Amino acid sequence: MTSKLMALGLLPLFALVACGDAAGPTAMESPVPVENFDTSNAMLTGQPISSAQGFADTVAASDWYEVEAGRLAQVKATTQTLKDFGRTMEKVHADSTAQLRAAADKAVPAIAPNPALSAEQEANLATLRDATGTDFDAAYKAQQISAHQMALAAMNAYAAKGDVPALKGFAAEAGKTVQMHLDTITGL
Repeated sequence: MTSKLMALGLLPLFALVACGDAAGPTAMESPVPVENFDTSNAMLTGQPISSAQGFADTVAASDWYEVEAGRLAQVKATTQTLKDFGRTMEKVHADSTAQLRAAADKAVPAIAPNPALSAEQEANLATLRDATGTDFDAAYKAQQISAHQMALAAMNAYAAKGDVPALKGFAAEAGKTVQMHLDTITGL
């Protein structure tokens, strides 16, 4: 049931990708130095977000959430398997952010991904920070399954119907990795 509630909580975030809604999360720290992000981002200026901008922002926030959750798992998980998965998530999602930025730079005009977390992602990280022992393990695994299901849906949707070729290519390739991570965490 928790996974369903988390999935429903993340649903509005991914709806932004489909409808281009200008409403969105607030700014917060990024795994990539803030000076590397363009502050004229539509999320910060209140201008309408294109499908490409919405997708880039969604992926950037997802990556940031995964990096932070992975760091917590490396310290708090009770099993080496989850610690190792967390380490993998930190590295792969930091790399994904760099790949996303490279693809977004190819858009005309270039897109600056905004990694601001949604309220749900912030709440999920707070849950992980507060959890201990096997409660942490269960929460981390449930959140990872839900987050990867949502990310996979966003990747597949943009790969199929996106409007920026470089981002479509990124989505198609990243979707394969997301599916692999989903399969891995589901099997743990």
